[in-house]
Amino acid sequence: MLDHLPPVRKMREAAYRRKFIDNVDEHLFMGSYPSFEAAAAAAPTSKPLGFDNAEEARKLYSQQVFFFDYPGLFWLGRSLEDGMRSVFDLGGHAGIKFHAFRRMLNYPPDLHWTVCDVPGVVQAGREIAAERGVGKELDFTTDFRDASGYDVLFIAGTLQFMPETLTQVIDALAVKPRRIILNTTAVHADRAIFTVHSLGFGFSPYRIQRYDDLIAQLTNAGYKRRDAWRNEGKPIDVPFVEGGDSVYYAGCCFDLL
Repeated sequence: MLDHLPPVRKMREAAYRRKFIDNVDEHLFMGSYPSFEAAAAAAPTSKPLGFDNAEEARKLYSQQVFFFDYPGLFWLGRSLEDGMRSVFDLGGHAGIKFHAFRRMLNYPPDLHWTVCDVPGVVQAGREIAAERGVGKELDFTTDFRDASGYDVLFIAGTLQFMPETLTQVIDALAVKPRRIILNTTAVHADRAIFTVHSLGFGFSPYRIQRYDDLIAQLTNAGYKRRDAWRNEGKPIDVPFVEGGDSVYYAGCCFDLL
């Protein structure tokens, strides 16, 4: 009860802010703002804003498949079995999922997988692909509009970092993808929250969407639900923010009607 008294709360918030700013490897969030742009403006200036860093992208590169990856992995596998051959991996970092999933999926010889990310991360991705001897099946872009005409739009843990909404992404595509697979998307049952995320090497605005609004964006774009899930066990908490303890990660698979 004492933690909720104004002087004690201010002390706790100040201590957490110091921890947030100095963070190196924890999954931390701070504050609530009226928009994505306002969250970006409120980010501490002691470290860079965003992911556009080739050196850090290499440090974050990993081929590990986490337990929360499996729903997306399953639907990607089903997509390949159904004859889909082009995957647009929006926010796919340095090709992390392409490299990790190939140990578990039988990639067809005519697979075309494109990763879209910021320039520094794309640079690291191209270098890693060359080092690993990956051929033309994997390429990179910095423009999400290149997803037009792909079979699968795969978005794992990315929408929360984008200034564009899913509706804006889909509307920008001349030809909609046949299937959209979302995984580890930050959501809340009752409200949207814009906050700041500590990346360790920098900070980023972070969009937590109201779950029903996210689903409505897909149905309004002409897609029908195939599956939906909650990524249990992947924690997220936005302290000192109303509803911040009820945020969770979710995913879904939707097909174009």
